[in-house]
Amino acid sequence: MTMAIGFKDTDRKTSELLEDIIHSIKGEHITLRDLLAMMGESGLLLLCAFLSLPFLFPVSIPGVSTVFGAGIVLISAAITLNRLPWLPQKVADRRLESGKLRPVLERGVKFLRRFDRFFKPRLTGLTAGVMMNRVNGLVLMGAGILLMAPLGLIPFSNTLPGVAILLLAAGISQRDGLVVLGGYVMVVLTIVYFAGLALLAYSAGQSFNVFG
Repeated sequence: MTMAIGFKDTDRKTSELLEDIIHSIKGEHITLRDLLAMMGESGLLLLCAFLSLPFLFPVSIPGVSTVFGAGIVLISAAITLNRLPWLPQKVADRRLESGKLRPVLERGVKFLRRFDRFFKPRLTGLTAGVMMNRVNGLVLMGAGILLMAPLGLIPFSNTLPGVAILLLAAGISQRDGLVVLGGYVMVVLTIVYFAGLALLAYSAGQSFNVFG
């Protein structure tokens, strides 16, 4: 599909919109295609925020970071190109257990609700215009790639990029440039954290070689 997309301003809080989606989940399984169908093209940012919710807490659900991370990358690519997203069948139709996913999503919404009152239009230069739309899309894509890193058992490896994605998506949709800026900071912190992990792994490997 090559149809252009647009983000509609809304007076409703992000947590309220996400809570509506959670209540719409029926059945034992849910797929990314189902979620996209629920939200429609105007809900791409909302979908990115929704997909970040399971990673706000150190809870591991097998397969979720790969599927949701890939979904965020592809959706953010669509945002960058101002086009509707294309999702490969393997990603779009991967079945996830609703019973395990729903409680984690509900916890994420409760967490987000605490900060809803702080969201308001400000620093709009970071949320308006085609150029910033592409920049924000690229940063969101980078956060999605970081989320897909196979480090789920390491503390905060999913939480940091998950928070970055939530801040970026919520900030853009609520036209809050300060929150978007916070998302940038979280992406940088995630990169620094991953670089530190890589350095520790390299140092441990060198030590093992010395004593081996």
